[in-house]
Amino acid sequence: QVQLVESGGGLVQPGRSLRLSCAASGFTFSANAMAWYRQAPGKERELVATITGGSEFRNYADAVKGRFTIDRDNTKRVVWLQMNSLKPEDTAVYYCHADPRRVWGRGTQVTVTS
Repeated sequence: QVQLVESGGGLVQPGRSLRLSCAASGFTFSANAMAWYRQAPGKERELVATITGGSEFRNYADAVKGRFTIDRDNTKRVVWLQMNSLKPEDTAVYYCHADPRRVWGRGTQVTVTS
């Protein structure tokens, strides 16, 4: 079964950290670039970070550069998003995505509030 399963979300105070995980199954993980997206209430889904299949290249949205880090382990079939110095505007549902397989996870909620 082709699927992505996110985990690691939660409720945190501003300035704290969270690490999201996305476990993949049912497709050739290493042949896919992986990405994290997020969608806040009332807003469109936006790209947060991407990583190529062999981890050669990473890209980040301007809003998270210097705070978030994307990484992957092709042996474990997992992609992570390390989120540091969290801000209230980071509050959203975070989704992982595989390309070109075009599969989405169901998302994990991140809420940053004091």
